[in-house]
Amino acid sequence: MPEQNMPGSLLVGCAGWSLAKKDFAAFPAGGSHLERYAAVLPAVEINSSFYRPHKPDTYARWAASVPGHFRFSVKVPRAITHDARLRDVAGLLDRFHDEAGMLGDKLGCLLVQLPPRFGVDDVLAHAFFGQVRERFGCSIAFEARHASWFSDVATATLRECGVIRVIADPAAGQPGEHVPTSDADVYLRLHGAPRIYYSRYPVEEIGHWRSRIDRDRAAGRNVWCICDNTVGGEAMPNALELMGQDGDAPGIRGRVESAGLNVKAPPA
Repeated sequence: MPEQNMPGSLLVGCAGWSLAKKDFAAFPAGGSHLERYAAVLPAVEINSSFYRPHKPDTYARWAASVPGHFRFSVKVPRAITHDARLRDVAGLLDRFHDEAGMLGDKLGCLLVQLPPRFGVDDVLAHAFFGQVRERFGCSIAFEARHASWFSDVATATLRECGVIRVIADPAAGQPGEHVPTSDADVYLRLHGAPRIYYSRYPVEEIGHWRSRIDRDRAAGRNVWCICDNTVGGEAMPNALELMGQDGDAPGIRGRVESAGLNVKAPPA
């Protein structure tokens, strides 16, 4: 008989773990916001690291606050990606490693996001991602927003560097269909549409994304799905709806239903 793939991991979360009062019913009552969040969702993306450093002790405290299966994705500082533009960043990467590295094995991924006008540079990409690999053993997801980063040359470079090309919705800079650069991992960022960072995805759209996630997991891929429509407070409801459709998540469906959210998607 042919060998069957083991299902990949499901890593649904939000860009931050703040809980609004309207979402409280889906979470336990006690503990910090992070502790309550991590009791329901399996992952989170730390975006604040992009704007300012956090102390190593802070990362260590966050790691100690969550269950063993929980995973963090941490956005690489803008001092590296936007200010230095990936050049001469050894010292900055050392500092970032000293900080975020305190998450230990709960650091599941680094998110590298480039400015919209930052075009492809094959040599620079190899050098930069090589330096990141020297310091971090986790996955690396890459969200570029210039069309040149979706060329055949860029695809080959990202594959050679072992980097996951982010699926962004709405897509920025991507001129055509998504071409993955990893056979093992998927990283999806739902920014909200039609109004980016604000709009809530309707249940039909959540069903579409959940079907796509399930197909990738069935093929053995680990799937990160981060809801980044946080400004309007819609990231948490959408993440909970995505999780509520997971029959393998004990207790999640009941929590989501108690919060008055949709848990059943229409057929794909």
